[in-house]
Amino acid sequence: MQLWTESLRGRFLVMDGPDGGGKTTQLGALQATLEAAGLEVVRAVEPGGTDTGKQIREILLHRKDLALAPMCETLLFMASRAQLMAETINPALERGAVVLCDRFISATLAYQGALGVDRAMIVSLGETAIGGRWPDLTLILDVPVDVGMGRVGKQRDRMESRGDDYHSRVRDGFCALDEVYPAPVVCVDAVGEIATVSERVLAAVQAACKAEDAC
Repeated sequence: MQLWTESLRGRFLVMDGPDGGGKTTQLGALQATLEAAGLEVVRAVEPGGTDTGKQIREILLHRKDLALAPMCETLLFMASRAQLMAETINPALERGAVVLCDRFISATLAYQGALGVDRAMIVSLGETAIGGRWPDLTLILDVPVDVGMGRVGKQRDRMESRGDDYHSRVRDGFCALDEVYPAPVVCVDAVGEIATVSERVLAAVQAACKAEDAC
């Protein structure tokens, strides 16, 4: 009998959600599980993941002296994303690796959508930037704003530094993602012990694969 993990070869999984949800930790745990099953895993991060993307990331997250318009932010994210797809994600998928990505278009819908950028426009721009290759599964690690920002601490990047009202709208955007997102989305409760959340993540991936053969 084929292990369910075998169906993940050549598939594209994203982990996203409000700040402080534990994406980096949970991506590492999922990567370890899949590699133990004999799969090649390629990690990607947004914005960044390429030399071009790192320069864009510096502008978006760390140049607090720059007043970027919401649409400018959106287009910069899409530019970084297009490079990441061409340079990292597509080649990995073509050779049968599993790609685990930290944030994707789902984040732009939540963060720039919370600034008033039209969500349908974001999806349309995203379709162009990624050449139509949407994730096979997006996991949203959901945490209340006070919990997430408490985990982030006092050292915050440009977007983390925005107020709680903004982050509440961001969380609402993630919760409503399935209204506009053209690819499978599963919300995972990210409150609790790391090991408990890891079990929830693994169960969500396994259930998605078995239920829909989507990944």
